[in-house]
Formats: sequence, C-alpha cells, structure tokens
Amino acid sequence: MNTDDDTGSLHQIRNAPPPEPERYDWQALVDRLNRMLRLKTTPIGMKLFERVEQMEAVPRVRRPPAVHTTDQIVSLASRLNWTVGITADDLAGQQCGAVIGLHPQDPQWLSGAHMKGVWYESDEDAAAHQRAMHTVPYGKYAAMVVSPLALGRLDPPDICLVYATPGQMIMLISGLQWAGYRRLELSCVGESSCADSWGRALSTREPSVSIPCFAERRFGGVADDELLLATPPAYLLKALDGMQKLAENGMRYPIPPYGIQNDVRPGLAVSYGERKR
Repeated sequence: MNTDDDTGSLHQIRNAPPPEPERYDWQALVDRLNRMLRLKTTPIGMKLFERVEQMEAVPRVRRPPAVHTTDQIVSLASRLNWTVGITADDLAGQQCGAVIGLHPQDPQWLSGAHMKGVWYESDEDAAAHQRAMHTVPYGKYAAMVVSPLALGRLDPPDICLVYATPGQMIMLISGLQWAGYRRLELSCVGESSCADSWGRALSTREPSVSIPCFAERRFGGVADDELLLATPPAYLLKALDGMQKLAENGMRYPIPPYGIQNDVRPGLAVSYGERKR
C-alpha cells in the first residue's frame, strides 16, 4: 500500500470544491446570510463575459456615466443595489482592468512605474508588488457585471462578494471549515488589495478574504470596519450550512462577551463539556 498516494488522494478529496446545486435560490441565500450575520452591506455577485453583447443582455444593467475604478463599480452594487456593466474603457488606467483580465499585464504594467514614489520606494519594490498580485489572464474576457445577489440577474455569478465586520467574517470562515476542514490562507499585497479578493477568487476559484485597501475605502466607500470575502457561490452555500451547524452548538453571531473577570470554566463547559456523540 502506497501511503503517500493514499494521503494525497484524501487531501484532494477533502479540498475538492463543494458540489454545485441544480439551481440557486438567491433570495433565500441572502436571507440566510442576513439572518445569521446581520450584514449592513448588500451581498453581490460578479461575472465576467467574453462578449460585450452578453454583458448588455443582463436584465436592467446600467453603464457608468463616467470613468470609474473597479472599487467604485463594485460599490455601486453593494451600496446602491445597482446592476452595473463595464468594459476596459470604463476603468481608470490599467491597474483596475488588469486584475479582472480586461487589460494586459504587459511590461509597462508589470514595472509598477506608476506606483513608485506613491506607494513604494523603489522600482524594485513597485515591480515586486505588481508580480505579487492575483490577476485574471488577459484575452478571454471583454466585460464584467456586478449585481446584488438577491436579484438573481447573474445566475450564477462567477464569484460572490460579502462585506463583513471581523466578527461576522470569522463566523463565515468557521462555517466554511465545519466540514472538510482546510486552513484558509489570506494574502495581502497592500495597495491594490482587490487582487487579494476578487482577483484571487476569479483566478483560483477559491474563497479569499482580504483587507480592503486605501483605494477601496477612499473611492469605493468601504467602511473602516469591513473585510471582504470573495468566493465562488458553492462555497458560500457551504459556509451557510456550516454556520447553521455552529449555531446549533451555540456559536452564532453576534458573539456575546463572556466577561474578562468571570470564571471561564462554566462557559467553556457549555461547549466542551460532556456531549452526546
């Protein structure tokens, strides 16, 4: 028996993406999210399209009236509940478009010259930052749409975006880890952290948690206490199912403080005492 092969097979099985349902009930999914986490920002979907005509066919899609950053486009959906479609011409410069595959990651972009002296001290620092970013390969897609999940206009979206406080986010992560446990790796490129969220989730098809950067907060209106989960929809369903199991064990949001001066043993016994197995 080759134990290495067996271990590898088990690893692959446990890390396999969750199964896709036959159909998504987007309103019910969002209702569950809001009931469990009391979110203050609208959960949205993001979808890339190979042809502009596909983007224009999305029901009630709006086009931005001026040049925007992708952060602004995302927030038009998450803060104003709009359905918005864009092409590369709608975005300010290559940085935003490169993350979602609408601009080439060419030598000029990879140099990071536009960020030297602004965010990074040297040419080497700026170029290293660009190379560290997760981006969608250029050439396949021509347009992108964001829309509130509950509207069901992107069915399904490529990824879902959920803004949450740290307390809400740890419950989402714990829900993901309830079954088929795996460590969730977080990355942080610093500025341009959209590469850590939608860039990473679109390019890897894996859940990704990010700390929104300066630009997301300044131009996208992301609140000071918000983190961002970007994930393919099947993982979001998995997180919801896991959070339901945790709630049955008394681990739910909001998390009530136990008290820093209290004897902790009675509180721990509620969760870790004798349990029926």
